Amino acid sequence: MNGKSERNERVPYWKKIIYILTIGWIVIWIYRTVLTPIYPIISDYFGGASDAQLGHISSFYFLGYVCMQIPSGILVDRIGKKQILLPGFLLFGLGALIVGTAQTIGTVFLGSVLAGLGCGTYYGVAYSLTAEYVPVSKRSLATAVVNSGTAIGSGLGLVSSSYLVGTGKLPWQTLIFMTIFLILLAVFMFSRYIRMETPKKTTLAKDESKNKEHRSVKELFKPRMISAYILYFATLYTYYLIDTWLPNFLETEKGFSGTSVGLASSLVFFTAIPGALVFSRVADEIPKKKIQLIILLELLAAFVLFLTVTATNQTILVIGIMAYGFFGKLAVEPIIISWLGEGAPKGSIATMYGVFNFFGMSASVIVPSLTGKISDITGTKLYAFYLAILIICLGTILFYLINRFAKSNAH
Repeated sequence: MNGKSERNERVPYWKKIIYILTIGWIVIWIYRTVLTPIYPIISDYFGGASDAQLGHISSFYFLGYVCMQIPSGILVDRIGKKQILLPGFLLFGLGALIVGTAQTIGTVFLGSVLAGLGCGTYYGVAYSLTAEYVPVSKRSLATAVVNSGTAIGSGLGLVSSSYLVGTGKLPWQTLIFMTIFLILLAVFMFSRYIRMETPKKTTLAKDESKNKEHRSVKELFKPRMISAYILYFATLYTYYLIDTWLPNFLETEKGFSGTSVGLASSLVFFTAIPGALVFSRVADEIPKKKIQLIILLELLAAFVLFLTVTATNQTILVIGIMAYGFFGKLAVEPIIISWLGEGAPKGSIATMYGVFNFFGMSASVIVPSLTGKISDITGTKLYAFYLAILIICLGTILFYLINRFAKSNAH
C-alpha cells in the first residue's frame, strides 16, 4: 500500500492536472454532441420542430456558456479554481437532467441554458491550471493533450448517438442519463485530485488596487489580445457549424445514412488528435514562429473545408472532413492559447482566458440558429458553410494585420 502511495506521489501534479482536465472535456463534449446526429428524431418527439428550433438547443446551451465566461474567470482568480469548478459541474448535471426529462421543446431550452452556465466555469479553470503548473517548454503540447478530450468526447457522442438512438436501440433520453452519470463521476475526480487553493490576499491600498485593476483591463485589450479574440471567434464559428450541423448536412444533402453519419462526422474529431499533437510539438520547438504557424493552419483549414462541402464524391468528402480535423480548430487552438498565455496579465490569467473564450464562444451562440435559419430560407446549408469559410479568411487577415501593426509600432 505504501509503495503504491509513493509511486502516485512521484507523478508530478501538472501531469495529474492534464489527465483530469482531459476527462472533463470528454464529458462536456459527449453532452454537446450527443443530440446533433439525431435532430430528426428529436424533431418528431416534440411534434415536428423546425431546423431553427433544433438549432436553438445548441444556441441556448452556448448562450449560458458564454454568459458565464467572464464572471467565472473573475471568480476563479478571486475565490479559487476548485471552489468554482465543483458547483459549476453540479449545475451542468442539473441542466442535463432537465433536458433528459423534458416534455416540451421550451423545457429543453431551459435545461440547455443551465447546462451551459455550469460548463461555462470549466474553461477558465482548465487553462489557468495549465498556465500556472505546466512547464513553459511543454505548455502547447500539454494544452493539446487536454484538448484531445474534446475530440474523444465528440467522437464518442456522435458515434454512440447515431448507433444507439439513430438505429432505434435506445430512446434519446437514455444517453442524456448516461451523460449525467459521467458528470457525477467527473465531480468526484475533481474533488479528489484537484488541490483546494486559497487565493492570495493583497494588502494594496484602495487607490493602488483600483489602478492595478484598471491596468489589468487595459492589458486585456492590447492589440495582441484583440487579434486573438477576433481570430478565435472566426475559428469557433466554423468549428461549431461543423459540430452542430455537419451530421445533418451529411444526411440531408450528401446521402449519408444511419451509423455512417456519426462515423463520418466523428472523423473531424479523431483526426484532430494527431494534428493537435504534431503542430503543438512544432510550436514548442519554434516558439518565435507561433504567429506564422497559426496563420498557416487557419488558411489550410479554410481551404480544405471549401473542398469538402463542394465535393460530390463521398470518398473525397470524407478525406476533406479528415483534413479539416487535422488542420482545424483543435490543431490551432492549443497554439493560440499558449501564445496568448505568454502575454497574460499577472494575477488575471483566468479572467484573460474568460474574456478570450467569451469572444470566441459568442460564435457558438450565433451559428446553430443562424445556420438553421439559412437552411429554412434557402433549402440548403451550403451557404452557411460558405459564410463560415469567409469568416475564417477575414479573421485570419485581421489577426495578421493587427499583429504586424503592433510589431512595427513596438519598433
